[in-house]
This record gives sequence, C-alpha cells and structure tokens, in this order.
Amino acid sequence: MAQLTPAELQEINRFLDAGKPLPDKYRFLLFEDKREVELVWNGKTNEVTNAVLPFQVIEQVDEPRAEVDTKLQMSMFDVDDRGRQLKGWQNKLIWGDNKLILSSLKNGPLREEIEKQGGIKLIYIDPPFDVGADFSMDVEIGEDTFTKKPNILEEIAYRDTWGKGADSFIAMIYERIALLRDLLSDDGSIYVHCDYRVTSHIRQVLDEIFGAENLQNEIIWSYKSGGVSKSSFARKHDTIYFYAKDRRNYIFNTQYYKSYQAKKYNYNPNYPEIWDEEEQKWYHNSICRDVWDDIKVIGTETGQGERLAYPTQKPEDLLVRILSASSNEGDLVADFFSGSGTTAAVAEKMGRKWIASDLGKFAIHTTRKRMIGIQRELKANGKDFRAFEILNLGKYERQHYVGVNENLRLEEQQKQVEAREREFVGLILNAYKADEAEGFKTFQGKKSGRLVAVGPVNVPVSRLFVEEVILECRQKHITKVDILGFEFEMGLFPNVLDDARSKGIDISPKHIPAEVFDKRAVGKGQVLFHDVAAIEIKPLVKKNSIAIELTDFSVFYSQDSVSDAEETLKDKKNKIVVEKGQIVKVSKDKDGIVTRQQLTKVWTDWIDYWAVDFNFENKREIIRVKNEANGEWEEIWTGDYIFENEWQSFRTKNDRSLELTSVAHECASGTRKVAVKVVDIFGNDTMTIIDVTIGGKK
Repeated sequence: MAQLTPAELQEINRFLDAGKPLPDKYRFLLFEDKREVELVWNGKTNEVTNAVLPFQVIEQVDEPRAEVDTKLQMSMFDVDDRGRQLKGWQNKLIWGDNKLILSSLKNGPLREEIEKQGGIKLIYIDPPFDVGADFSMDVEIGEDTFTKKPNILEEIAYRDTWGKGADSFIAMIYERIALLRDLLSDDGSIYVHCDYRVTSHIRQVLDEIFGAENLQNEIIWSYKSGGVSKSSFARKHDTIYFYAKDRRNYIFNTQYYKSYQAKKYNYNPNYPEIWDEEEQKWYHNSICRDVWDDIKVIGTETGQGERLAYPTQKPEDLLVRILSASSNEGDLVADFFSGSGTTAAVAEKMGRKWIASDLGKFAIHTTRKRMIGIQRELKANGKDFRAFEILNLGKYERQHYVGVNENLRLEEQQKQVEAREREFVGLILNAYKADEAEGFKTFQGKKSGRLVAVGPVNVPVSRLFVEEVILECRQKHITKVDILGFEFEMGLFPNVLDDARSKGIDISPKHIPAEVFDKRAVGKGQVLFHDVAAIEIKPLVKKNSIAIELTDFSVFYSQDSVSDAEETLKDKKNKIVVEKGQIVKVSKDKDGIVTRQQLTKVWTDWIDYWAVDFNFENKREIIRVKNEANGEWEEIWTGDYIFENEWQSFRTKNDRSLELTSVAHECASGTRKVAVKVVDIFGNDTMTIIDVTIGGKK
C-alpha cells in the first residue's frame, strides 16, 4: 500500500466525518488493486445472484413418430421397446429468465449432472443488441401478417435491458457473463455475438470478467445483404468475441475455408486443388482467418432451407464453424439466448450435447419444432439422436417477481416488497372491476361471489402458487375462485384444475392483458381478461390400439380492439387486431369507409402444433430440492407427470398443412390417461387429459 501524505490523511478524515464516500483515487491508494482500467457505470455492483430454483421437466421429446412398428436403433444409450431413451444425458430446452436459469444451473443440483458430462465446453450467445428489439413478433395469417405485442414478461425483460440505455444493458449482460464464466469448464470457451451498437460495451465487460489476456480473437463476420446507406459506409459485418476461460488450456481445432482461384495452378502437391461443382470454380483449403466472409446470412441465395422467419436467426454454417473449432463430438455446449435454436440444431447434427434457453415462449416452441424435425431427419438417415426435455423454473421467491433491490437491508426490502405488491394488485383489481378483500393469505379481491387471486407480475403462475390457493380454499371452505395471471407455467393445466375440482373447488384461470397498464383502455372498458384456451378431442379405439382426433380448439385471446382501430385508423390504412379469439383486419379506404375482414375462418387456423402422450401417467415429474436440515439434495415427486411426446403434427414454413388425427398407437389392455397438447400460433400451450379404456387381449 502506498504511503499517504498528511494532506491525504486529512482529506480522508473530512470525508469520513461528513459521511461521504471517498474519491476513487483512494481505492488504489488504500487497497491492493492492480487493475489499471475498470468499467464503471451508474448502478454498478459486483453482486451476482445465487438463487437456486428447481427445474421442472414438463415435456420429453425422444421419438419423431410413434408408429406401431418403429424400433429406434440407437447405440449411445439403452432404449425401451418403443425406442425411447432410458439412460444418459438428455438435452435441455429451458423456458425462463436466463439470469435465474444460470444461477440455478451454477448453484443447484443440475450442476453435478453437467460436471459428469465434462462440464460445458463451449457457450455461444447472441444477446439482444438492438434497442428496438422488443420481443414483438410477426405471425403469418394467410396472406397477411399480424404483429403480436410482447407479453408482460418480455416487456419487463426489454425494460431491464434497455430501460436506462447503455447502463441497463451493461448491468444485464455483466451479471450474465459472470455467471457464464463460472459455468464454463476449465478448458471451455465463450463466443459472444454482437454488432456495432454494443461492441465497445461487451468487449469491456468480457475483458473485466474473463481477463483481456484470455481474448483469443475478435472475429469479423462480413456478409452481403440487401439495403445500403448513402450517408455512411454500409454496415455489413457483425463482431464475435472469442475468449478462453484459461488461455493456457482450451479446446481449439484448426478450421479451413474454401479459397477460390481463377484456374487450376498445380503449384503445390501438399495443397490439393478441388473442383466445386456448384460454384464451377477451383479452390484449395486455407486456414481460417479472423475475418469470415464465406458464410452467407439467412435470406440470401443460400440457407433458404433453414429459414424460419425468426428475426435474429443465424445461419447454421456460422455455428458449425464455431462448434467445430471449440468443441469435440460428445461435448456439452450451451446457448442462453437461443432464439430460433440454431446452436441446439447444429449441436444435435454434430453429435454434441446441448442446453438452450430463452425467455420467449415462441422461441421455445420454434426450437421444439426445429429439433423434432432434426430428430426425424437423423432417424430417416439411420443416425443417433438424443432425447430432449423442455423445462420450467419453479418456485419463484417474491423478490424475483416484484423487482426488489436486493442490495437494500432486509427491512427495507420487505417494505419495498409490500409497497410494490399493493400497487400492482390494486391496478389489476381495478381493471378487473373487483373489490379489495382482506383477511386472506392468497386472495386479494372478490367479484360476483368469487374470490380473486392475482398472480405475480413478471414470472408465470406456477403450480406451487395454485396449490397454495387450493390449500386456503380447503381451510376456509371457499368454493369459487378466479386466478389472474400474465403467464401460466407450461403444462400447468388441466391437472391442477382437476385436482381442485375433486376437492369441490371451481378455479377459473384468466389471462391478464397488457392493456391493464393503459389508463385510457381501462377507462373505456376495453380491458378483457380472457379465459385460457380449451381443447376438444375424440379417442378412436380399435381393439388394442388408440388414435386421437382433434375436434375443436377455442381461443379467447385479445390484442387491441376493433372499435379502437376503427376510431384511430387513418385513411388508406389497415390494422390487424385480435378480439375475443378472432383475428380481424380493419381497413379504411380513401373516403374513410371502414371494412372488417375476419382472417381466422376456422378453429384450426389458431393451431400451429399438437402432440399426444398415449400413456400420460407413465413418468412422474421429479425435482431435486435441498433439505435445509442436512444440506443434502433430495428427489421429490411434484404430484404431476411429464408429457412424453410420442406423436405430433405441426406446420412449417414450407408446409402449412396439419393432420387432425394421430397415428394408431398399440397399447396394453386397461384404462389409461391420454394427454393432448396444443400450441397456438403465438407459442402458447394448452393441454387436456382424458381417460381411455383399451379392450382386447394382450
């Protein structure tokens, strides 16, 4: 430590006596800190969340089709008589906030399973670097396109990322990069994809967390695409930062690219010249530089087959190079801003294990369809593939959903929790036109003889939340309940509602629309709390087999209103709205004449995907939780079951058809539960369960 002068000692005492923080220069004079450069922003903290929430497996996909005569030939692990994986690593597709996912992976019981696979060797992330990327998405409805607004969870994520400009972006990415570094294996690497808007911020964050000495490459991905500027040079490259966790020990496999030449030169027998039939050119293989100009973006002349119309989709060739360079077959790789699932898709094709996560339900659903398509492709080619699971995060603590500042003292945190909850609940009850209710643990309001429970603001209503509602109903003999939520946990219904009904409790779950925060919409009575979707199915039993026919699907979703669109629409303009489960195009001609066109003609227009589990109670949902008494992780049955995806039909960009009757599935005689899951065009899932009796001899 440097020797302080008398003047410096006096200055320190003045600051301390006044209760003011010391100037930054004293940090280096008083404490041993060898850093010459540090990244500082408003609100910076070195605190990283250590929350551990249980992962709930809600769906397992390990067979593209469940035809009766199918026996999958896999060599990587044991399979049952239907070709389903019994043992070994199952890939993970996780829906939720990646900060809590990363913290739970790092500190929870799944870390042990990850380490058994050798740890995560490679992480690729493509975080949101566009301030305008607000989670809205375009959905094709016939010849028209409807823009779905982000749900409240996505709006909060957007606000957390860009609400205070660069400060909030750096705070968001800093904590996640710190968690990612801790998750990487000792010989692991990270690739962070960004563009000119955030390259300087991300470089400084990575230097501070990984160490500037561990930067291996600043890769420039140069590409050609439509649109150029006349006021500046055309922006036609992204930056990918490649850091090793330890520069002395990391995986790297030399990569080559096709270096085209004008003709065949025969100049060196050690570097063979190869004819490219497609390009009609000669080339030789050259070692890749840090400028990649040979990989085309999605939407140009190549890559059309993999195009999913997902706004941030990256070409598979880009990920092939990255995974080839910094991982080996059998390694575990991860992507925690997975979007359309390109990392998972390439990993599966290249024989890597994978973990992928995203906050958007539509992203999770897009990835699910993509991975099923890859399973079908690999199966058709006689190649191995792994099962994958879709997971939720469960049991959120209150500070995770009301945005409490965890740096406050405990009593201040509690005051903040109570104040924000009162404000939030009051807002929802007012929009729902319910009166406040007191004296309850889980209920905040009452309306038309029913008690009202308001779910959390920025996490889904979970099974635990509903179970606490049911418990209070039984204790206080309550029989009619409305549960209001912005989002409901995947796979939550119908089991939990059936459980409540068996106890004499009528629970009606309703979606809270984003318009509750719009005072004008509330004042006009335009806020509609819509019911969850409903499925109708018909079992087709023949001897010892069963098929399922999908007969109806009811949706009650709303976004905007027809009357409001008619009122605000300018001449020669149109707007697509969703009102009470109908998608309507409202148009106004040059004379101000308004017309309406209903775009959803039949109930199947709402369906993007549906799947069947022919024996729903075959696999219990087990979670691992820590026993606070002895500190050990214990396996606990949640009381629910995992949806085992045995047959599915879904629309793709190239094939919009949908089968409405499943294949016949051979079953043992007896009564069983069959579950059907439907995912709508916005990525929201709904499930129904029926009892079916199978006759005939075994």
